[in-house]
Amino acid sequence: EAIVTSEELGQDLEHVEVLQKKFEEFQTDLAAHEERVNEVNQFAGKLIQEQHPEEELIKSKQDEVNASWQRLKGLALQRQGKLFGAAEVQRFNRDVDETISWIKEKGQLMASDDFGRDLASVQALLRKHEGLERDLAALEDKVKALCAEADRLQQSHPINASQIQVKREELIANWEQIRTLAAERHARLNDSYRLQRFLADFRDLTSWVTEMKALINADELANDVAGAEALLDRHQEHKGEIDAHEDSFKSADESGQALLAAGHYASDEVKEKLTVLSDERSALLELWELRRQQYEQCMDLQLFYRDTEQVDNWMSKQEAFLLNEDLGDSLDSVEALLKKHEDFEKSLSAQEEKIT
Repeated sequence: EAIVTSEELGQDLEHVEVLQKKFEEFQTDLAAHEERVNEVNQFAGKLIQEQHPEEELIKSKQDEVNASWQRLKGLALQRQGKLFGAAEVQRFNRDVDETISWIKEKGQLMASDDFGRDLASVQALLRKHEGLERDLAALEDKVKALCAEADRLQQSHPINASQIQVKREELIANWEQIRTLAAERHARLNDSYRLQRFLADFRDLTSWVTEMKALINADELANDVAGAEALLDRHQEHKGEIDAHEDSFKSADESGQALLAAGHYASDEVKEKLTVLSDERSALLELWELRRQQYEQCMDLQLFYRDTEQVDNWMSKQEAFLLNEDLGDSLDSVEALLKKHEDFEKSLSAQEEKIT
């Protein structure tokens, strides 16, 4: 009876399971003694049937044994119920403690101040955080189930209701905290990603501008018309590439302006980079225009050199014609010479227009 009337219900789930194990051993022993009680009843019944002179005493003792036996079985049933209830409560406590422990472990990860140093590291951190958020989404069902279990246990075990409510509130507080941390970290990582995306675009564009400036400055001025034409064609190709990058410059500027409008924590750096990007683009366009003018001037000069060379060659040939002292020795030959001279004068007029 000392076993079944014990008020010890265990301090934790392991302790309760030890008590349940001991109680199961007691129940086995109790079941083994039931046959003994039955034998006592049978023997008492036999004595009464034989009209034993101590019949009244036998009946009294039989009733006393049966009453004690039923009382013991009743207490055993109560003890079994109490241990079962204690196990439910302690199992709930353990599940809550394990869940809170997991939440705090993930909370330490989410409390990290590492938001990435470049685009690749930010993307890696975002993927890792998204994995944690998937874990949280899966955990949410467990939290809801534990809260529902808490409600049920408070109804079925009113004596433990206050302690169960404390555990429930502790679980909810930790759950709300981890959700807030997760949302805040996701927002910070997104801010970091947008910044690193902008900075990566900035580096790509400024590097491209440097390369394009070098290409534009690389060509020497031409020494003939064909070379000058080739320079102008190549220079126009450079302009085509510059125009093709206009969307990239526009996109980078819009990204930077969006960061400034959102009050991003790196607004000063973004503002500086936007100014540099705008200045670099303007400098590139100015350089291209300057070189275009130089190449066109070079083209004009080479055309002039070509034309003057052609005129010089023509004049050299015509000078030999004019120095010819042949005046003809017959009418036909003189007329032929006059025809040649008229052709020369026409050609001279045409060259004069070109020279002037």
